[in-house]
Amino acid sequence: MSHRTRAAARSTSGLRWLAGAGSVAREGAAGTRIAWPLTLAAKRDGGLRAEHLRFVREAARESVLHCFVLDCSGSMLRGERLALAKGLLLELFEQAARTRAEVALVCFGGARADVRFGPLVPRWWNERWLEPVGGGGGTPLAPGVRRAAQLLERARRRKPAQARWLWVLTDGRSHDWPARPEAADQIIVADFESGALRLERCARLADEWGARLCRAEDLLAR
Repeated sequence: MSHRTRAAARSTSGLRWLAGAGSVAREGAAGTRIAWPLTLAAKRDGGLRAEHLRFVREAARESVLHCFVLDCSGSMLRGERLALAKGLLLELFEQAARTRAEVALVCFGGARADVRFGPLVPRWWNERWLEPVGGGGGTPLAPGVRRAAQLLERARRRKPAQARWLWVLTDGRSHDWPARPEAADQIIVADFESGALRLERCARLADEWGARLCRAEDLLAR
């Protein structure tokens, strides 16, 4: 099966950000409810004592981090792709604020890749986070992903149980090929490529990373 076919099979149509998206339930500390089967097994034939008590372990729900990597290269200026990506980011930041998820924003273009926000819970939207983000130059996808990988790795050390999502918003028109960030639990590649001639590099990237591929218009669909 080709790269394109395998990735297309995993593509997500009409993807929505659900409340608590990316949250994971992990084994937490013992709760207050007695686990009677385990308690009776520990007691055996003797009298019940305090050391025999076993408690139900409660699922620990940790926070979520959504790290967005935004392509600000020259090719994203064509067909207002960058404007569409910024509109999508605005919506996702607002949903993150409602669900109290942490977000981070990494922007790359030309020869630079910068962390523009986070990781923090966005209390409100600030247009200045994106106003300085211009478009132009080459597409340094690998440096952008490396910056995100470093950010996610620090987040993993800071909050090991946190669910970490990586969103790559790009048209895929890059000659470099980054490695998959190991600290990302889930990855979504948002494909902003348009026009009659498509290179389908986003599909290849999603396939090699085991990521979910979705079209930009599907993310914005209602």
